Amino acid sequence: MNRRLLLALAALVLLVATSGCLGFFGDDEIPPDRLDGNVTGEYNWDADADVSINVSERATYQAVYRFEGEELSLYRSDGLGTENPLHVEAVRYRYPNGTVINGTTLIERGGTIEEQRDAVLVEPPADAPDGQAGQLAFTGQSTPKHFSLPTFVKGSYEIVLPEDRRVDVPLLSSTRPNPDRESVEDGRVHLYWDDVQRDAISVRFYLERDLYIFGGILGVSALVALVGGLYYRRRITELRRQREELGLDVDTSDDSGRRRPPGM
Repeated sequence: MNRRLLLALAALVLLVATSGCLGFFGDDEIPPDRLDGNVTGEYNWDADADVSINVSERATYQAVYRFEGEELSLYRSDGLGTENPLHVEAVRYRYPNGTVINGTTLIERGGTIEEQRDAVLVEPPADAPDGQAGQLAFTGQSTPKHFSLPTFVKGSYEIVLPEDRRVDVPLLSSTRPNPDRESVEDGRVHLYWDDVQRDAISVRFYLERDLYIFGGILGVSALVALVGGLYYRRRITELRRQREELGLDVDTSDDSGRRRPPGM
């Protein structure tokens, strides 16, 4: 009996471990075709901010992080607060001297890009100079009209929204935290934060045409309410007139001055 119990427990532990719930055997390598995939456009290596994020119309984004240290942990939290590894592809690393290498070369040079149970762990190549910040760039997946990501690096941020997207109407958009400044360049909104210390940054935006659709809906709703109000007011007026014609609106609220009938 004890032997069967031990075998059952061992099987249970093995099942949980292989599913990644305990983190055993949880590390995995990102496939080379995803790790070194092609970049749509170019990464913004020369941005003034510590973190530059370019959000595209295809619900993807390109992020460039300036970091100096031993490692960078990339993750995303779900609705229950559980941390999961961030989906990354087309990884690039830029040395302080401007040399750019792909993810596979970074690993070959002693760096690390490892998808663990709860995060993607990135370490710079072994030949990266000490005391100087390199840059890590990758492409990730977002959602339409909403970008949200933990702040893996504290400092200044720049987020560029897709063309014709705006954040001016509170009912249709929001930013957390509020940006320090905003500009529009070539039809694209640029949001700037001088020093982000919060755990996450989030931007909800809208298409300019959404504003016209929203305004049209409000206009139609207001017109329907106005027509309905006029209709019911007219009906009330007609009913009141009919009651008066039938003599149903006789005021009997004050008859204290009248004499009582005989016998009362």
